[in-house]
Amino acid sequence: MLQDLLRQLLDLSWIDWSATLLALVYVILAARQRAIAWIFGIVSCSLWAYASFFFYQLYLDALLQLFYVGMGFWGWFSWRKNKTSGGNLSIATLPWQQHLWIITAGTLIGLLFGYFFAAWTPAAATYPDALTTIFALFATLMQVRKILENWLYWIVIDAAYAWLYGSRGAWLFMLLMVVYVAIATIAWWQWQKTYRNNLIKH
Repeated sequence: MLQDLLRQLLDLSWIDWSATLLALVYVILAARQRAIAWIFGIVSCSLWAYASFFFYQLYLDALLQLFYVGMGFWGWFSWRKNKTSGGNLSIATLPWQQHLWIITAGTLIGLLFGYFFAAWTPAAATYPDALTTIFALFATLMQVRKILENWLYWIVIDAAYAWLYGSRGAWLFMLLMVVYVAIATIAWWQWQKTYRNNLIKH
């Protein structure tokens, strides 16, 4: 693995490096609730979509990155709108019943997409790719709305992506996902603290 990682570092294109570094900046700024995070995310995901499709044959992940681009514009507008109107978009939570629905629906939809791509495309790791893609869609929607639990979803999703990219030999992206897990864990703690402080103030 170490030799493969060193070789990949030497062989990386500017697309790989840019997508990786910009993605890292995005998640750090998002954890700190900075609206500009979405701009870094938009550029990173555009480059990542190209890499996923042409370099790693992860077609659903490529589609997911394009979805992220659209969500990036929505997230930037939503977070900026609340900032310019004199306040911040407040962190909120969802009841456990909604999370149960999300998990059930995400699993069923993911399995359906996995079956379709396994049967009709040459895509790699179809079921893991499909499940992580679908749950990442839900997690992104929650992040745009500043739902506290989005970070719990990202911890699981990023851990799964670390395995997925590792299985494809994409060691740099795998290491990035490991870093994401750590950042998501810290972000969960920080957002939870902010949420509790807001409850005390009100």
